[in-house]
Amino acid sequence: MKILIILPNWLGDAVMTTPAIELLAQHYRDAKFTFVGSYVSIEALKHHPLCERAIVDTTKKAPSRMAATYRLAKELGAFDLAISFRNQIHASLLLRFTKTVLCIARASWHSQLLLSHTPKISTNQHLVKQYAQLAMINSDSFTGEIGALQLYIQPQKFDKPTLGINAGATYGSAKRWYPEKFAQVAAEYAKQYDIIIFGGPNEVEMSQEIEENLIRLGIKNYTNLAGKTNIEELCANIGGCSLFVTNDSGPMHIAAAYQVPTVSVFGPTKYKETSQWMNEKSSIVRREMECSPCMKRECPLGHHECMKLIDALEVIKAIRRIS
Repeated sequence: MKILIILPNWLGDAVMTTPAIELLAQHYRDAKFTFVGSYVSIEALKHHPLCERAIVDTTKKAPSRMAATYRLAKELGAFDLAISFRNQIHASLLLRFTKTVLCIARASWHSQLLLSHTPKISTNQHLVKQYAQLAMINSDSFTGEIGALQLYIQPQKFDKPTLGINAGATYGSAKRWYPEKFAQVAAEYAKQYDIIIFGGPNEVEMSQEIEENLIRLGIKNYTNLAGKTNIEELCANIGGCSLFVTNDSGPMHIAAAYQVPTVSVFGPTKYKETSQWMNEKSSIVRREMECSPCMKRECPLGHHECMKLIDALEVIKAIRRIS
């Protein structure tokens, strides 16, 4: 059973598709997957044991995205089943151009025009559930039971218990708690854990702020990996942590996939839809605001109180509850 899967662009969203992918693997016993997606989504999911091909979608960079999408489809060929977890016109076109008969995507004007199965999936539920329902829409045997997140990258083994700190959030500044507060939390646990500061290439400056605050607080047992890891290394290092403190972000979902005890700081996003999925030891710290969840990249009111009002002690207390 050849199955084409178009992955979401965002790292966290891609990780949240993994229970749906496992459901497909269970339902179609001879399933073989081809993944198409962004660089980060492919790097995270290409290690699946049933993945035959993993292709980074670079059509957006082409002079004509339509023509590039057509060429990619011809390279891929037809499948027994094709599913898009990306609600975007070029994803629908890619599925259509492969000439696959059974094509599934969330209902939209373009998917309904181009594809065979376009269910309306309620958005008022966790994103993992949305992806699972979409993947299994053509299965009469789906009971609604959905497993945990799953990554097939081996976790790192550290010599000492390790606390991971992730102050970044690629979507925008509104989702980011403050470096000095992350440092205060890390300092509280520096005697029990070695500390790793995580961050992407665009989060190096923020991670340096955490490092400067740790130095000011007299903390020396830390490693700053911001901008120094690829996706595979990021997953492995997060997977090896004993505790993780993070914003709502891709690394938060990676930690859930490895069942790392996690405290997540939420501000402007819908925590009921994007919180950690099935992590036995996880806790959310947030403030209920009249203006939240605004879902904006930057605070539209300019005060950012959904994050500013959260202090380090609240996060420390949340860690105690899950420890």
